[in-house]
Amino acid sequence: MTTLWLTGEPEADRLLSDDPFALLVGMLLDQQYPMEHAFRGPWKIAQRLGTLDPGVIAGTDPEEFVALATTPPAIHRYGRAMAGRVQELARVVVDTYDGDASRLWTTAASGGELLRRVKALPGFGEQKAKIFVALLAKQRGVRPDGWETTAGDYALPGHRSVADVTGPDELQSVRAYKKAAKAAAKAGTTTA
Repeated sequence: MTTLWLTGEPEADRLLSDDPFALLVGMLLDQQYPMEHAFRGPWKIAQRLGTLDPGVIAGTDPEEFVALATTPPAIHRYGRAMAGRVQELARVVVDTYDGDASRLWTTAASGGELLRRVKALPGFGEQKAKIFVALLAKQRGVRPDGWETTAGDYALPGHRSVADVTGPDELQSVRAYKKAAKAAAKAGTTTA
């Protein structure tokens, strides 16, 4: 499987490619923050904590984890709040998937089940869950039956989301698409 390009930082991208929990945490952090910085969050945690093991993260003292998450450069613009969400996510992965984040998708029988599982995670709403399903399918080869329907427009070719980012040019194309979509929504039209 190819190495993801989501941060522009080779070590961070390698971690996202090799560690399913890192990819899940990166997606969690991808809101109200530039994508490449959000997806560097797992790498920062791993460097500071010495591991990205969900059991260790879930068991870390919450104040200690907040300090780790908010130390400059912070894992997110809202480092304190996101520290709590990362720990919640780690607890769900430990309790529901025996600490193995990949089981979230490797044991899903269908795209619909995968979407339901992702939406049940802390910090994952409908849109983020669909984007994550598309990211798994397009870049990690995870394609349970019905994933295209489940992911909706994010399954389509083009540059709509992080699922379509494979380098700096695609990142700029996704940003341009989002800008056009926001302008269209403001004007009351839609983008293709």
